[in-house]
Amino acid sequence: MEVIHKIGRRKTAVARIYMSEGSGNITINNKAYDTYFPTATLQYKVQQPLALTENKDKFDIKVNVYGGGITGQAEAIRLAISRALCELDAENRTTLKPEGLLTRDPRMVERKKFGQKKARKKFQFSKR
Repeated sequence: MEVIHKIGRRKTAVARIYMSEGSGNITINNKAYDTYFPTATLQYKVQQPLALTENKDKFDIKVNVYGGGITGQAEAIRLAISRALCELDAENRTTLKPEGLLTRDPRMVERKKFGQKKARKKFQFSKR
């Protein structure tokens, strides 16, 4: 098996993964994934596609991720891993699609408009 390269995005976070056969090591920005993501929730998000397809100890994954916060980065990595697993075996798609792991979340921060305090909040209006 050659190295599979995929990209996942979430908000402003972009994750590039390189998946190859191995023993289950996940390296994120040259750190172990459990040191990069300290909370169990974020570690679960990264492992979720591998756990659902029962491939936890079959692949080594090297990740370069930048932008956004740690939650956005974890979800970007999850999307990239899901896409790589689907390229590897088409049957994985039937497991991952109902869980919503192949859907790119389109929600982004709305831009601030001029003449307003924030994106939607306005300055106080005085009638008189």
